[in-house]
Amino acid sequence: MTVCTIEPAAAHENGAGRAGCTITADGCYAARLALARDSLFPERWTLDGPEPYAVPLPGNQPEEPGTEVQPLADGRVLIHRLVDGRHAFSLLYPTGPGTGELPLGTVDRPGEGTRLRLLPPAPDGRRAYALAAGRRSAAVWLVAGGASGPERVAEIPGGCSGGAWLDREGRMLALDRETGGRTKSVVVDLGRGGEVSPLLQIAPGSDDRVLLADPDSGLLLIRSDAPSPGEARLGWGVLGSTLPVRFPECLRLPDRRVTPFAVQPGQMLTPEGCAVALHVEGADGAGWLGLWRPAERRVHHVPAPAGWLTGTGLWTADGVLRLPYSTGAVPCGVATLTMPGEGRRAEDESEDAAAGAEPPPLHPEQFSGQLPTRKTEMTVHHLNSLADAPRPVPLQQAPLGRLVTN
Repeated sequence: MTVCTIEPAAAHENGAGRAGCTITADGCYAARLALARDSLFPERWTLDGPEPYAVPLPGNQPEEPGTEVQPLADGRVLIHRLVDGRHAFSLLYPTGPGTGELPLGTVDRPGEGTRLRLLPPAPDGRRAYALAAGRRSAAVWLVAGGASGPERVAEIPGGCSGGAWLDREGRMLALDRETGGRTKSVVVDLGRGGEVSPLLQIAPGSDDRVLLADPDSGLLLIRSDAPSPGEARLGWGVLGSTLPVRFPECLRLPDRRVTPFAVQPGQMLTPEGCAVALHVEGADGAGWLGLWRPAERRVHHVPAPAGWLTGTGLWTADGVLRLPYSTGAVPCGVATLTMPGEGRRAEDESEDAAAGAEPPPLHPEQFSGQLPTRKTEMTVHHLNSLADAPRPVPLQQAPLGRLVTN
């Protein structure tokens, strides 16, 4: 069971807005700021048992609206507060009727125009990172799981946003970096002192962002205006594939904001078969869910459950979408969805496997990039084996004149 996001990709792109909660990479715990009357307090959800349940973790006083929380794999909750002009980090845990708190240290408040926020949960669940992003440079901080207090682990020139883990070890971090008036995604190698290399650069004049990444299959969900200058389009590609980046027409919804927030894990050899969950939002703020696979040419639109913690959810490896929600009647709940026709698809795949059939080829769709070769392996199992690991190969430029709309 894996989680795919802690906040909507729209928030990654512009630095504003938060999801309803944050979920660990293994899907066992979630954390959020809950509201009691007019006061905010941290709350931890346990998701891996027979029924989800919440444990309140209130402090000595209500939390401020800008406070961030993030669960760790051991059940403790990291909290990020602004205290006396500094960013303070602590671990919260239940102690019978009360809340225990272990201070981790502080980071001086960055200069004017710089914002410090937590990055998505690290895949190992033991560490937590924050990004201090300014107009001309950014820094990655290890704020939990280090040897002694917050530690600056990377410096990146240029304004940065976003954040997506590309491997299961929590070494390769994709960020969207703005330089020269254009945004391109780069990889920050935390195992090599924050070494930066290109990842997504479709055309010289395009803005290219990585919204979501699945380390198992290498599936990337991206947003770029390369195929339609002036219009940001949602597309997909695969690390390690020779197929190009594509921008399906079914993801192009006029006057709608389409944001991917979860990808089905465990699909090692079939990235085009990964189920993807989308948050579709209209100009009036009304939203619903979209369910889609890269191999398909349509999006299935379904209503979101009442009380959904917007922008948050996870797929299980067997194709069940779990959506946390909270209502007056059910303060801690998880709704489940599957892709329409999932049963029939499973039967077809079983019959094909029994007959030794090859999977159907993908149809050509819009593209604007050439993908790296399989020699760039992002699913790494041991940090020691990464010492000589090849660098991520950027998704190279390709002529836009050959684009085909499907």
